[in-house]
Amino acid sequence: MIHFVGAGCGAADLITLRGKKLIEEADVIIYAGSLMNPELLSWKKEGCEVHNSAKMTLEEVFAVMQKAEDLGKTTVRLHTGDPSIYGAVREQMDLLDEAKIPYDSCPGVSSMNGAAAALNMEYTLPGISQSVVITRMAGRTPVPEKESLRSFAAHQTTMVLFLSAGLLDKAAAELISGGYDPDTPAAIVYKASWPDERSYICTIATMADCARENEVKKTALIIVGPAVAQRGYKRSELYNPGFETGFRPATK
Repeated sequence: MIHFVGAGCGAADLITLRGKKLIEEADVIIYAGSLMNPELLSWKKEGCEVHNSAKMTLEEVFAVMQKAEDLGKTTVRLHTGDPSIYGAVREQMDLLDEAKIPYDSCPGVSSMNGAAAALNMEYTLPGISQSVVITRMAGRTPVPEKESLRSFAAHQTTMVLFLSAGLLDKAAAELISGGYDPDTPAAIVYKASWPDERSYICTIATMADCARENEVKKTALIIVGPAVAQRGYKRSELYNPGFETGFRPATK
């Protein structure tokens, strides 16, 4: 059995209870060593076989999984954040399907959640933004043209940029050309939930300079949109005494 496990956004104690249990029971662990907190490996049992996928190809990762399965061992494939977001898991699952090897998924805390926590931020503020676009700048891995930052910027909603910290000059130009005002609030969160976490509030126009001044080149999440300011929102109707819900009558 192969378990795809989300390691969380950084801090070891932000993994799920299920994820921790799977690590403790695993015979083989394949972990994303380029970004994952090594503290998570302290829970592995004695004799557990460990592989760092940062140094491996897809074919090599699959070979380890297949060998473990042939030997009747349980494998944990440990991905950073939540595996469903930029986790490159589907290609692994397709190979497992072809080989008829069973697998399941254990979700994790995404870095977008860790970044919001670092800022004490709510992404979906009533009257400001009720949608979140998760995307990235095109780099060595292309992005479909219909999903360009420029096209998403027309919606003026909250946008979370993964894997884009080194491309902020281009990102700012795309966002502004797509319709965002240059003074739209932005945030840079470096290594959310790690001991060396840092966060900066800026604007779309200044975010590239902010990143350079603070030597942030990677391992950072970028958030843009009016919601970053956390101001000017409307009160939630859910807790409004004049709003009736299925659990509470309106009181005035």
